[in-house]
Amino acid sequence: MSINNRKLGSKWEHAAADYLKKSGYEILETNFRCRIGEIDIIAKAEDTLCFIEVKYRKTSRYGFAASAVTQAKQQIIRRVAQYYLYTHNIADTQCRFDVVAFDAGNPQIIKNAF
Repeated sequence: MSINNRKLGSKWEHAAADYLKKSGYEILETNFRCRIGEIDIIAKAEDTLCFIEVKYRKTSRYGFAASAVTQAKQQIIRRVAQYYLYTHNIADTQCRFDVVAFDAGNPQIIKNAF
């Protein structure tokens, strides 16, 4: 990934975190990384731990932002989430996978996206 793509990704991840906070989420971690992969945002919404992927599309020319969360990406996020739960000794917690999609700059939270 080029430096410009990293800057752009970081910009939208910050925007997503701000949007999530305004929507009642408590941000616990951003850019959680391990050898398996990365989760953009880990947050709590009420009593649910949310693993959140952020996607941005300037236009719909190549599809909508949410459609960029492929099956392969979902599998990586699931595995990283399992690692996070294991390393943080979290058990018996309700979890879900959300997507914050920015299409032409407009945010949308997709709860239980996968």
